[in-house]
Formats: sequence, C-alpha cells, structure tokens
Amino acid sequence: MRKTSFAVLGTALLLTACSRPAPPEEPVRAVKVMTVGANTFASGYEFAGEVRARVESRLGFRVGGKIIRRQAELGQRVKAGQVLAQLDPQDYRLAADAAKAQLQAAATNRDLASADYKRYKELKDQNFISGAELERRETTLKAAQAQVDQAQSQLAVQGNQASYASLVADVDGVVTAIEADPGQVVAAGTPVVRIAADGVRDVVFSVPEDKVMAIRPGMPVKVRGWAQEAQLAASVREVSASADPVTRTYQVKVALDARDPAPPLGATVYVLPQGLGAAQGMQVIKLPTSALRRDGNSSAVWVLDKASMTVRSQAVQIATADGNDAVIAAGLQPGMLVVSAGVHVLSAGQKVSIYQEKVAVAPINTAQTAINPGAGDAAAVKLATPAQAGGASVSAPAK
Repeated sequence: MRKTSFAVLGTALLLTACSRPAPPEEPVRAVKVMTVGANTFASGYEFAGEVRARVESRLGFRVGGKIIRRQAELGQRVKAGQVLAQLDPQDYRLAADAAKAQLQAAATNRDLASADYKRYKELKDQNFISGAELERRETTLKAAQAQVDQAQSQLAVQGNQASYASLVADVDGVVTAIEADPGQVVAAGTPVVRIAADGVRDVVFSVPEDKVMAIRPGMPVKVRGWAQEAQLAASVREVSASADPVTRTYQVKVALDARDPAPPLGATVYVLPQGLGAAQGMQVIKLPTSALRRDGNSSAVWVLDKASMTVRSQAVQIATADGNDAVIAAGLQPGMLVVSAGVHVLSAGQKVSIYQEKVAVAPINTAQTAINPGAGDAAAVKLATPAQAGGASVSAPAK
C-alpha cells in the first residue's frame, strides 16, 4: 500500500510538471474616449489656384537667327520699348546694303529713261518721229519708275528685318519666364521671353466635370492666400468650354478686385466658391479621423459600454470631410462614448479603462527658516516632512 501511494503521488507530480501554465490575463488598456455630440458643419468646396496676370505676352523675334545677347532676367521689371534680347544682325545689314544698291541702280535706269523720254517728246513736237515711238519711250520710263518703287519697298523691308533683330518689350510688366539663351538659334516667332503685364490679376484653378456646371461667370468667390487668413472678394470671369486633354478638368478664371492688394504673381491661393457644396451651419456628428477604422468593407468605430467597461464595434457611414474631421451620416447617436485613439489595438468585448491625463505636481519646499524675533524671545521651530506629518508645521514663538 505504501509503495502504491508513492507511485500515485509521483505520477500526479509528473503530470503537474508537464501541464501548460495558465495564460496571463490580458492587461486592461487605457483608451481615450469622446462623447458624441452634434457640431456645426462649416465645410465647402475649396480649390487650389494660382495667381496670374490678366495679360501675359510670350515675346519672340519676328525673324530667325542666333541670339548673341539677352538683357532680360527672370523676375526683372521692364518698361515698354526696353530691349530684351538681340540677334546677330550682320546678315540683315548686308541684305539692307544690297537693297540700297538695287535702289540706286533702279533710280539710275529711271533717270536715263526719263531723259530719253524728254528728247523723244521734243522730236515728236517737231514731227520728226511718230507717236508710237514716243509711246515706247513712255512705257520704258514707267517700267523704270516701277523698278524704283520696288527697290524702295525692298529696302524698307530689309531695314525692318534689321530692326527686328532686337527684341523689345511691348508693355510694362515683369519677366515671368526665359525660354531661350544666348548662343541658341531660334526661328521666327519662337518664344524667348514671357512678360506678365501690369494691371488686373486673375486666379486660375481647375474644377472636375461634376462641378463645372455649378460654376458660372459672375459667381462670387472668396480667395484666401496660402499663408494668410484674410479673404479677398472676387468673381468668376471665365469658364473653359472644353476639358483639358490630360487632366480632364475645366479651367476657371477668377477676377480679383482691383482695389484689393493682389497676392504676388505665381502665389498659391485657395478659392472657395460661394453657394457651392453643402449648406453651411448644419448640425452634424463629427469625429476625428483617428477614431475610424476598417471593419470588412465598411467603416467602424469602437463604442464604450460604461457599465461593463468593454468596447464593441459600431459600423458608421461617412458623408464627407470637414477639415481633419469626418462627418458621420449614420450609425451614431449623441451621447455615445467613442474611442478616439488607439483603435487598431482593440478587439470586440475587450475590457478597457478611461485614460486620465497625468498632471505634473510642483515640488513643495518643506524647508522653513526660523527667524529670531529678538533677544529674550525663544523661537521654537518644528520641521516635519510630508511623510511624517502630512505637511510642515511651525510652532509660534513662546514668550
């Protein structure tokens, strides 16, 4: 019997040693929660745009040639008539000299024909020649005069060609782009310098196809700078009739009020069309995006049951966005407690606790200095630490 008891006891100890230990309990996670409530919906459609000049000229030479000098620089202010770039004018000067020589030759032939006509006219007056002979001399004179006129026109054209070798600004403005450099051979009409004319400024932005029908010329808009809170009043000036072949969006131009200080050229601004989008001031439920998660094919949040301090999944329907918040169309009611952070580490039915912000307590200086009120007065001071007496106590002087 004793041997059997020892065998049973050994077997029990062996089974106990081989069994798996009990899994540790999952720690109670602290989560941040927020109470669902109705907020004001102040969202609308906002588009990013660029400030441009109402009139922008892309200037190029009216003749071809090699650029030998470029006086214009990017961002430079220029005046009308100011030289921006120059071509090599040597060939045009030679052509002008050739046209001048042709004019001189034509003038000499004309003078000779004129003198010949005068002699034959005198002979005709004396009846020494026939009228037909005089008509031939008159025709020769007219042909010579026509050659002179042609040579004069050719000389004027060549003179213009030589003057076209200098590119001049046609308006006052700012150089916004340089598209050719010295040493480059350009054809006639090739853009070399782009100038934004001084005057009214426009804001240009693009809208998708489903919104272009709601934007019409004259529609009021608000324009806000990228780094500014102040808004400028403006109105839609032009809506493109066809979509961009690459982006498939429609270009819209907004005219800024000339009385307001316009943002700098090329600045990024935000355009808020008035009356486009959802109604302003509507009461909706909004949640931060950190409270949302994906549950299958739908969006969901964790709702806290305060009685059991557990979380459950609640599917929600998102209507749109309002800044960094999501507008909830369905699934929540005011008063619910929703987990607002750490949603991806929770599971259904998990016990949680509400996270409490830790407030730093300023250290208390328990050291007190006893002041001797004078001779003959005994001042007794008792010092106690907070651990000993819960604070510092000071006894009054004994008299």
